[in-house]
Amino acid sequence: MKFNPTIVSAEEAVKVVKTNDRVHLHSVACAPQKLIQALCERGRRKELKNVRLQHLHTEGPAPYAGAEFEGVFQLESFFVGHNVRKDTQAGYADYIPIFLSETQRLIREGYCRPNVVMVQVCPPDKHGYVSLGTSVDCTLAAVETADTVIGVINKNIPRAFGDAMIPMSMIDIWCEDDTPLLTSTPAPASEIEIAIGKNAAALIEDGATLQMGIGAIPNAVLCQLGNHKNLGVHTEMFADGILPLVEKGVVNGAAKKIDKGKIVSTFLMGSKEVYDFIDDNPGVLMMDVGYTNSEFIIAKNPRVTAINSAIQIDITGQVCADSIGTKFFSGVGGQVDFIRGASLSEGGKAIIAMPSVTNKGISKIAPVLDLGAGVVTTRNHIHWVVTEHGAVNLYGKTLQERAMLMISIAHPDHQETLDKAAFERFGPHFHFVG
Repeated sequence: MKFNPTIVSAEEAVKVVKTNDRVHLHSVACAPQKLIQALCERGRRKELKNVRLQHLHTEGPAPYAGAEFEGVFQLESFFVGHNVRKDTQAGYADYIPIFLSETQRLIREGYCRPNVVMVQVCPPDKHGYVSLGTSVDCTLAAVETADTVIGVINKNIPRAFGDAMIPMSMIDIWCEDDTPLLTSTPAPASEIEIAIGKNAAALIEDGATLQMGIGAIPNAVLCQLGNHKNLGVHTEMFADGILPLVEKGVVNGAAKKIDKGKIVSTFLMGSKEVYDFIDDNPGVLMMDVGYTNSEFIIAKNPRVTAINSAIQIDITGQVCADSIGTKFFSGVGGQVDFIRGASLSEGGKAIIAMPSVTNKGISKIAPVLDLGAGVVTTRNHIHWVVTEHGAVNLYGKTLQERAMLMISIAHPDHQETLDKAAFERFGPHFHFVG
């Protein structure tokens, strides 16, 4: 069978967008930059008003979020990425607090159903299917429910399997763009990050199913797992750090109870090597975020070990992971999805891993969270907390026991201050012994 879609220019394609429309943009490295540029040009010509844009998180330029397009575009992101952070904090863009698992639900149930969705896909195969490549997440829900779908055929989009594969019939307007996907190369881990990695890796058992994201700490953890056996991956995203473990046979999924032998993810960001790894690889399933981040699905695998990070944690175990005070820095993401899923998994471990201090030497373990800080993971959800100074399990501990444990993994320069604050809070019988 032959499939020869009619190709139009990006400028022609974005004419379908009307004033007051809601437009969904493909996520992360798959953000359709050519369509974004064409849409912004329409905005500069004042052809549109009050167009709501939504996305999970995108890489690359995001001009639509800034002051230039006030009254033209209003970004309502599900996660505050680095490219829209300043505009969101300034009030030109906005954020929808939502568990990552439920982003697709917002779309499918009509809360954020788009009029137009813009995606990038790989070239069609002989059966008339294309792939959403590196990002399925909630974009699949947008494709399923939008009035109009614009698809950009890009030879650099990997042909990923799982829910990423969709029939060409789901796309209404076609464009082409062969711009390479944006890549990310992690910086070498610092001594502190390596120490955190070792402390977290010591909690990971053979046969565990892993969830961890991108960045120096996840990579530092992965670097410590070379002698482990039969690890699996069920995560919301992965990056380069997993590849050496796959090559060594450490990550093989043999101990998983569902999706046995498969690496399961919903989006990814990394080097071209990562994109090449998932291309035509039946061992990787790129799935809907309602599947990857469902606590009920996560918990079906044994020994799920979820490693997430935090901006600040108080001495009772409340975790702020989305804001610095009242300034939104990121989002809820999938932290709670996987904290809960790992907690329900047989032999599972939910871990928050972070440096004990900021780059400016401020303690990330605090007597109380900063004013306005958002509690992403509650003190009721928290289990393991890891810093470069050790690992403690708060699950089942009293408030005073938690305070003692948290102080024990705080930076030594801040332990006395934390001890005094705990003493004032809990009474004269409280005293931390280092």
